[in-house]
Amino acid sequence: MATQSDAQELAALRALSASIGLNPHMTQAAGGNTSLKAGDTLWIKASGTWLKDALSDDIMVPVAMAPLLKAVEQRDPAADKPQAFAIEDLNPRGLRPSIETTVHALMPQPVVLHVHCVDTISLAVQADGEAEVARRLGDIEWAWVPYFRPGLPLARGIAEKLRPGVDVLILGNHGLVVAAETVAAAEALLHRVRSLLARPARATAAPDIAALTALAGDYRLPADVEAHAVALDAESLDMAEAGSLYPDHVIFLGQGSVVAKPGEDVAGVIARLGAAPVAILFPRAGVLMRGDASAGADAMQRCLADVTARVDGKARLNYLTAAENDELVNWDAEQYRQKLNAASTA
Repeated sequence: MATQSDAQELAALRALSASIGLNPHMTQAAGGNTSLKAGDTLWIKASGTWLKDALSDDIMVPVAMAPLLKAVEQRDPAADKPQAFAIEDLNPRGLRPSIETTVHALMPQPVVLHVHCVDTISLAVQADGEAEVARRLGDIEWAWVPYFRPGLPLARGIAEKLRPGVDVLILGNHGLVVAAETVAAAEALLHRVRSLLARPARATAAPDIAALTALAGDYRLPADVEAHAVALDAESLDMAEAGSLYPDHVIFLGQGSVVAKPGEDVAGVIARLGAAPVAILFPRAGVLMRGDASAGADAMQRCLADVTARVDGKARLNYLTAAENDELVNWDAEQYRQKLNAASTA
């Protein structure tokens, strides 16, 4: 780090990152990222790492900011591979910077927090989401950025929307970005925006564990009991079955959600599909996860329940298109993150 003050801020950022990572309503699995600019260096969370581990593991990677920003400005494809801009001497483990490093570099503020806040996502997937956010955020300087694939496309989309003073971004079908001069100010802004965007979740009945156990075969119950809610609420179930709402769902769970038909057990669903999905939703009973489903998949199944329970049941939703789904699945940066996630025992 360049100065003692920078070192103190990085320590504060690690602590805040861990706190964010432990809150499933704020971010899930390897999603979300935080950063600090220190002189010409951008310290950012490494791809595939979990924010909750920020105090117990060295998850921050130093990136040379000036050449990265030049690549973004020139629409150079190199900007989509931020590992090329990592400062090797300060990165002995060879970690890759977050796939959203360009987003952090573009924001002029020293501290940037990007989270997959379920309240924000529940608004960001609605066709009227921008109007709903405008009604809630009042005098906050914010901008709405429609969906772009994370990485260089999203960075270019943000560059077109940025204007002086903007310190909050609502990313369509994605999440929330807040930026400030210090870690403490960024944390305060994050909590303020979250409270303004907060939405109550629809209540559901308890899952039918006995029924799920009888249907399970080689599948298992999800890590979090809250994950069952998406199958226990008719509106949430309809939303989930209709498609993919945000990138990390596609990465960790696959495209859309699989819903069992009446009378089907796990074996019947697999036979019908010709493949074993990561998760299966059983209406009015709950959710089952494939036996080898990763911790990331469990976190994202919980996220699906948390998001859909907050979406207005009457709202028209924007789903990721087939092309957008395919773009995520076949993207090298996400295949790398998936590899790390599969290897993780977190």
